[in-house]
Amino acid sequence: MKQRVVLLISIITFIMYCFFKTEKKQSSNKKAPLISLTDKVISIANSYNGVPYKPGGITSKGMDCSGLVQTSFKQINVLLPRSSSSMSNKGKKISTDKIKLGDLLFFNINRLKGKINHVGLVTNIDNHNIYFIHSTTSKGVITNSLNEPYWKTAFVKAKRVLN
Repeated sequence: MKQRVVLLISIITFIMYCFFKTEKKQSSNKKAPLISLTDKVISIANSYNGVPYKPGGITSKGMDCSGLVQTSFKQINVLLPRSSSSMSNKGKKISTDKIKLGDLLFFNINRLKGKINHVGLVTNIDNHNIYFIHSTTSKGVITNSLNEPYWKTAFVKAKRVLN
């Protein structure tokens, strides 16, 4: 009888060992989901939403359009030039139908004709609406649609700096 009890306890212990070992192994295989650089840079840029406009600014106290983009990309270790005009020479030019999240949009706004003088970061694409975050002199860091007449007219090109 004593041998049966010892055998039964041994079997139960063995089964429990196998069960907990398997359960531990399964839970250790679960890894945190990977967050892409694109998602990170968009999240960083969106964290500045509502920050006031400040020429040359690169902090949450105030920033301009290229400061927003440069600061956001710098936080994911992607270094971009400081001006929107210089930024527009980086990356791969893409057509509007190929624009993806994280791409940069470059503009020639009316008051400063002749060159690229504004940049925004694509944060959302909904059907054919392309939304981008940028910093404007009047409203600071905000999101607009490329389909809005003002931005559609001022749009010059899109570039991809992330793969």
